[in-house]
Amino acid sequence: MARRYRFGTTLTAIPLLAGTLSVAKVLAQETIELPGEDRWLETRFEEVYRVGSADGEVWQEFGTLRQVAFDAAGNLYVLDSLAGRVVIVAPGGELLREFGRLGEGPGEFRNATAMAVMADGRVVVADVGHRAYQIFDAYGAYERRIPVGGEGSHTFPWMFPERGGESVVVGSRMAGAFYGGGSSIGPPARVIERWTFTGEELARETIVQGWEPPRGDENRRRAFEPELQVDVLPGGWVAYSDSSAYAIKIASSETGISRILTRPFSPEPVTERMERMERDRRLRELLGQGSLIRTPDGVRGVGGGGERNRWVEQIETMEFFDEVPVVRGLRTSWNGRIWVQRRGDEPHEVGPIDILTPDGRYLGSYRTGATRIPDAFGPGGLAAFIERDEFDVQTVVVKRLPRTVGQD
Repeated sequence: MARRYRFGTTLTAIPLLAGTLSVAKVLAQETIELPGEDRWLETRFEEVYRVGSADGEVWQEFGTLRQVAFDAAGNLYVLDSLAGRVVIVAPGGELLREFGRLGEGPGEFRNATAMAVMADGRVVVADVGHRAYQIFDAYGAYERRIPVGGEGSHTFPWMFPERGGESVVVGSRMAGAFYGGGSSIGPPARVIERWTFTGEELARETIVQGWEPPRGDENRRRAFEPELQVDVLPGGWVAYSDSSAYAIKIASSETGISRILTRPFSPEPVTERMERMERDRRLRELLGQGSLIRTPDGVRGVGGGGERNRWVEQIETMEFFDEVPVVRGLRTSWNGRIWVQRRGDEPHEVGPIDILTPDGRYLGSYRTGATRIPDAFGPGGLAAFIERDEFDVQTVVVKRLPRTVGQD
């Protein structure tokens, strides 16, 4: 029996695929409706170590932490864009090695915004300043640079390495961009691609086309517009969310969408009250924490920013999507658990985090504020969180997740 969801996604029920997801051609989409009642999980995360300190060893004095990642041995990779380096931390928390620095030469960075640690230990670093991807071997030695070329703009999205492969998966989640004249040469909007860095040029393959929210003639992005959230799963599969509904899609380049995981949480229609609250919230972020006064001539900030400027005007005239999306974030763990961040009580707030499996099991949820989705997942239940200490210094805290959600 077919069911039609909003945004034109047609779902057809077929028998559940046994075991792990098969790469055989699937001719229909399987919909799995998960329970609506939350089953709360306890945040019993064991701290393994933490690195980053203003008064610690020199190698722990981080500037701007852009990204963290793990390799198959449990080593932690820390991308410090301000210092232009990658620091590798051993499983015990001690320095293993570091490479890279600011500069113009081979293996040096202008503006490193993202990285991917490949299965064979190679590291790919996106360098916006050089308009290139720089490749390093498993020991941190510089191998080569793959320029993006062309005269147009290029987006440097977050890269999610496929476990056991030589490719990364990219979506629309931004890490940085180079803006120039001409047309865009980056990944198309709402397209999930597979990128391979084995040659001298970037090889690209489309995995699936995400749903594109309809826009007006000016193609302006609207407030509350659903993001494309994507991450990798074992076996060449991806999990993603692209609409305002709770619909986590499992897809591959061979099958397209083969499975959709749903929970009975509906997107909420956007009201005038929500629009006013969101405008005020963004204005306060722009002007400071002072109060706002609305007058016939516009908005004025009191004690936080003065007269309305062009940014205030953009906020005051911004358009809104017609629904508040349910899904606010999505990541996958090393063993293929899917972490889904839901919205909170207010449209701009985040709420509980659901833990799902690709074959359609609901393992439970973490209450609002109990934890956030880790910044990186590693083998054996490892998870890394970028935090700030009492002196506002960035640190990385590595924890071990419970067996239920983090380990096979």
